[in-house]
Amino acid sequence: MALLEPSAPQGPSVYRAPAEARGPWLDLADDIDPEVARYFLVSARCGCFMQAARSLNIKATLLRKRLAQLEQQVRHSLFSYQGNGLVLSRDGQQLQAQLIALAHERRLPVTEQPLIRLAVAEPILHDILGRDLIALLRRNASVRLEIISIDSRLSLQAVDVDVVLWLSDADGPGPSFATEAPRALARLQYVPHIAKRYSRLTTRPDCVEDLDDYMLVQWQPDAEVGALQPWNLLVQQRLAAVAQVHAYSLMLEMIRCGACIGLLPQYMSSVDRGLVALPGLLAESMQRQVWLAVNVQVRDIEAVRMIVELIVGTFEGRREWFD
Repeated sequence: MALLEPSAPQGPSVYRAPAEARGPWLDLADDIDPEVARYFLVSARCGCFMQAARSLNIKATLLRKRLAQLEQQVRHSLFSYQGNGLVLSRDGQQLQAQLIALAHERRLPVTEQPLIRLAVAEPILHDILGRDLIALLRRNASVRLEIISIDSRLSLQAVDVDVVLWLSDADGPGPSFATEAPRALARLQYVPHIAKRYSRLTTRPDCVEDLDDYMLVQWQPDAEVGALQPWNLLVQQRLAAVAQVHAYSLMLEMIRCGACIGLLPQYMSSVDRGLVALPGLLAESMQRQVWLAVNVQVRDIEAVRMIVELIVGTFEGRREWFD
């Protein structure tokens, strides 16, 4: 059998075993290693080696190798292709039924994955970390991950998690639970942004007075942030042409598609090439710090270390966004 993906073999690849009765070979199911049996059953259920490998949290090459060894052990071809789809052969179906029956007797082991609780500031989760977390799930479909979005100081104080990533003013508090020494990952500079499509270079606002001709949008949680006070005062003074929203993603869409100007971290022009920063509109500098901390009472150190390394690697890989 050819355990190759994603393309199917050009012709059927059949294991040619010496002639023997069909029944007795199934007795070999009793001698199959429980781990290999699980590999086979998961592959049969998924109908895709890549997806099965993700579910098992192993490499696809290792999975195919172990299944090929299983075929050699039972001396029968267990999988075949129909078009581009992977299906069990007739012998594979028989082995599957036999292993399912045996599973009720010996209870094939299921490895429990540790639950990792992660709390992340909403802008960081949306703009920076979300894509790498999705990549982690693509690589490891068996991970148990609880992700909590932090959108205010109150929500930061309310969480109790293994790893927390938050935004803070210079003297802002951290989480309420005991942590190891917090690690500063980046300092964010905040400036107003506008979509390029709604502002030509020669007509972009370059002073506060020019903003009178534009709609302003504010993410409501930012209204309570002291470090963003210059922008907050500008929004509060507005008697018209202002929108305050509670969803961070909606604020971004209003800037991208609604001809609004909103306050964003300066890295946003790197995240979205359709947005352009408007430095110099406000005289005062607006900055916040990104902090990372780990709970002192984590249950699974290795699992937490994996998440911490992912977060640190993400920020290191985007260092030019913050410098």
